[in-house]
Amino acid sequence: MSRLRAYFWPIVGLAAIIFSVHALYHELSGLSLDDFLASFKAISLKSWLLAIGATLVAYAALAGYDKLALDHLGHRISLWFITVCSFTTYALSHNLGASVFSGAVVRYRAYRSKGLTPGEVGVLVAFCSFTFALGTLMLSAIVLLVKPEIIERFAEFLPVEMSLTTGVLILIVIALYVIGSLVGFPSIRTRWFQLHYPKPAIVLRQLVIAPVELIGAAGIIYFALPEAGNPGFIVILGIFLASFSAALLSHAPGGLGVLELVFIAALPEMDPADVLAALAIFRILYLVIPFIMALGVILVFERSRFLAERRGPIQ
Repeated sequence: MSRLRAYFWPIVGLAAIIFSVHALYHELSGLSLDDFLASFKAISLKSWLLAIGATLVAYAALAGYDKLALDHLGHRISLWFITVCSFTTYALSHNLGASVFSGAVVRYRAYRSKGLTPGEVGVLVAFCSFTFALGTLMLSAIVLLVKPEIIERFAEFLPVEMSLTTGVLILIVIALYVIGSLVGFPSIRTRWFQLHYPKPAIVLRQLVIAPVELIGAAGIIYFALPEAGNPGFIVILGIFLASFSAALLSHAPGGLGVLELVFIAALPEMDPADVLAALAIFRILYLVIPFIMALGVILVFERSRFLAERRGPIQ
């Protein structure tokens, strides 16, 4: 049974990749490599710079996830350490898939060195995941209310009214979460840890930091897309939220194939070559470069831990 659990998520991710690549093959049957390269080379320096800026915004906000969780737990750790740990965690998890689990390993090693208990690390991981989900839901609700017709890009048979209803329901759920914070619900106690309801100030910061991160990540793709046929940032944001969520749920490493499939299917008015070129920029800036940097950070950290252990027991 343990062996089955160990192989479950890799199998799910591989199945998602195979399905997505197969579907993409049919979507891009008329696209040539020359078309893609031409679209990639056509991306201007200004677009590159704006995409880089959006990447920096996204990763800066990701550090806020960990900072919020640590404030919630009552731990004070240097912002520099938090930033490096958060960057490494997300750079790895975004590329490896099964983000909750791969991110937990990095956080466990890093924050245990700062005195957090295993239970506290578990709460931190869950808190960060919840913050991401909260931001995704809030932005999705806003997109559905501002651009209700976006639902037709994913399922033509669904009525526009469903967008409005869904958006309102999501905002009601978020409002209940905020009210629960203001009222001060009691903490949940288990054998291994205590789960306290976040204070209002932390909840407010959750509702700011998570959307900023997602807006920054979506901005990478938006800035890399050409103006011709571009439906606007709100629509691109909505498609990004759907595609990125699908990629995370699929556990496909780097959302390989999943991101491309959702974007190309949801942007029929744009040249698929242009969409693929923009997604290539996203992968380079948001996935590949951070991943390479994260591997370097891990090597330096583990080396320092190894040398410290050789000198004596770590306090």
